[in-house]
Amino acid sequence: MTGRQRVEAALAMDVADRPPVGAWGHTYREEWSPGDLAAITVERARRFGWDFVKFQPRASTFAEAFGSVYHPSGHSLRAPVMIRPAVPDLDAWTSVQLANPKALDDQVESIGIVARELGPDVPVIQTVFSPLTVGGYLVGKSQSRVVRDLRQHPETVGPALERIAEALLDFSNRSVRAGAAGIFFAVSGYAGDKVMKEAVYRDLALPYDLAVLDALPEKAWFNVLHLCGSNLNFALTLVYGPGPKIEAEARAAVKDTGGRGLLLAPGCSVSPRVREANLAAIMSAVAA
Repeated sequence: MTGRQRVEAALAMDVADRPPVGAWGHTYREEWSPGDLAAITVERARRFGWDFVKFQPRASTFAEAFGSVYHPSGHSLRAPVMIRPAVPDLDAWTSVQLANPKALDDQVESIGIVARELGPDVPVIQTVFSPLTVGGYLVGKSQSRVVRDLRQHPETVGPALERIAEALLDFSNRSVRAGAAGIFFAVSGYAGDKVMKEAVYRDLALPYDLAVLDALPEKAWFNVLHLCGSNLNFALTLVYGPGPKIEAEARAAVKDTGGRGLLLAPGCSVSPRVREANLAAIMSAVAA
């Protein structure tokens, strides 16, 4: 079976010849160039034999698009360095707009190269931060600050999130036209009661999420909702290994689910410190 066929079977809650496998993580040096990012993404997908690819643009992309300034760290293990946030104070929300479209254009260009190189048998999905997640980066990656501003001044922050949502939808549409199979919609750290109560999220944040999700094109057939945050009971075996333990956990997941509806992957971005042998162990656990 092809990677696409395995993913389609999982989404249909069916059982394939084996679960589709994929993993992703930042490549901090390459992610500043569309060509370099595409090249390393394709190379890693082929080397590890991934059935699907979650495209990994630099995490500062969306903040850059709306006016924040970041510089490369110059180190393979370190994320981009923020130089200036777009929203240093409450009044700055009124000026939030798509100020640097190239930051998004580069990611559309890069995922298009990846999709063409890997072909239709390996679906590639584009990373899209939720509007509120983007807002958190715009104030300096502060969950408490953006939530406080939104709750206390929705009339000021809400219109900015609406403009962000419009740009994210356009970005999603262009990514699909470039070859993406769908989007990986990341609500990073805001879907927990310690940050926002459910009723508050539904009232103040969810409408902007739905402005993106409800309007995705029909060709976006492979979409993922990603929720992450602190205090999650996830094992760190993939980071520390050893390989046999990773394989055992992967086989246990297959056994527990019967392989039905299972995509075998990490819960979030894999640390660049992870040994390649650990990543290879995911596939070796299920490959014939």
